[in-house]
Amino acid sequence: MSENAVIEWDRNAQYAIWDVAGQQPQVQARSFAMVHGAIYDAVNAIAGAPYQPYLIKPATNGRESVDAAVGTAAFQVLSSLFPAQQTRLRTQYDEWLAAIPGGSAKRRGISVGSRTAAAMIDARRDDGAFGPTAWPVGTEPGQWRPTPPTNANDGAWVANLKPFLIPSPSMFRSSGPPALTSEQYARDLNEVKAIGAVDSSTRTADQTEAAVWWHDRHLGEWEIKRQLATTQRLSSLQTARMFAMVDLAEADATTACYNEKAAWTFWRPVTAIQLADTDGNPATEADPDWMPLLVTPPHPDFTSGHTCFTAASMSALRHFFGRDDIAFSAYSEASGTTRHFSGFSEALAEVTEARIWGGIHTRTADVEGAKIGAKVTAYMIRNYFHPRR
Repeated sequence: MSENAVIEWDRNAQYAIWDVAGQQPQVQARSFAMVHGAIYDAVNAIAGAPYQPYLIKPATNGRESVDAAVGTAAFQVLSSLFPAQQTRLRTQYDEWLAAIPGGSAKRRGISVGSRTAAAMIDARRDDGAFGPTAWPVGTEPGQWRPTPPTNANDGAWVANLKPFLIPSPSMFRSSGPPALTSEQYARDLNEVKAIGAVDSSTRTADQTEAAVWWHDRHLGEWEIKRQLATTQRLSSLQTARMFAMVDLAEADATTACYNEKAAWTFWRPVTAIQLADTDGNPATEADPDWMPLLVTPPHPDFTSGHTCFTAASMSALRHFFGRDDIAFSAYSEASGTTRHFSGFSEALAEVTEARIWGGIHTRTADVEGAKIGAKVTAYMIRNYFHPRR
């Protein structure tokens, strides 16, 4: 096979996770982490385990088919995640195997992939996924409540999901959002009120595009990851390690972020601006008709899930490549545009602003979220995926 199998099965995973199942980002994170944790353990084992295994190192002789192992690990994890897609996934997997020459290398590769998939499936059994989904709804100033136009309430289970890497979802607890009567709170609210409004006169066309681009549930991070593996000419092992590092850090950053949301249950900008006459802050003024550019997601403001997620991914990529200045880009169907970045820090800086431009997060929620994502990656760097020789 000509293409990197890890890249190909990442595309296949994306199709199952997003195109068919339509999982939202906080749910996608767990699914991608499971797929790439299993793939990494399989490829790493076949290479002689030059890096710490994530869960297991099956016995290998180094002559196993990497393509067979990658396809098997991904297929079996995806089948466990999406029983309704098993027929389609089986056809996809059978076609993949048919292109691999028969023999002991293929059989042994299938065996390695099966073992790492089983280890991952077992490790994530009863991990808290898809438990109680509703956030507590408050009525007091500062307390979260569902937001228009959807008035939805979803995803609270992510706050208590068993992490992949970090010991506890609450280990990076922040000091919380600013007090409603503080100057910082008023600055945050007035900033998002001006630039994040659906009819803002201060937001530029490029800022509007960026807000929509970063809000696309078909995440640009997927394309960025695959693009970097290609442009930097990574081997299957390097790709498997990079994808696992990024996806597992993203998953735990998302869980840590949602744990923050559960701890503080802080109201979203749309609620805060419409009810600003109740916050006790003389520097804020209510606008009962104010609406954001973007549809507000169905969970509390503090902290920002996207900055947690992107800080984790960009800091993991910076660590993996040992530099910050690698250019990349990605296309969004939602905005109809491609955005280009000169490095990892630039992408993180833009998403921090974009959530404000979209009217769905305050600056403090974004900044503190990015700190959590960076701390998750730092923990991973200290404890996982190290070279063994």
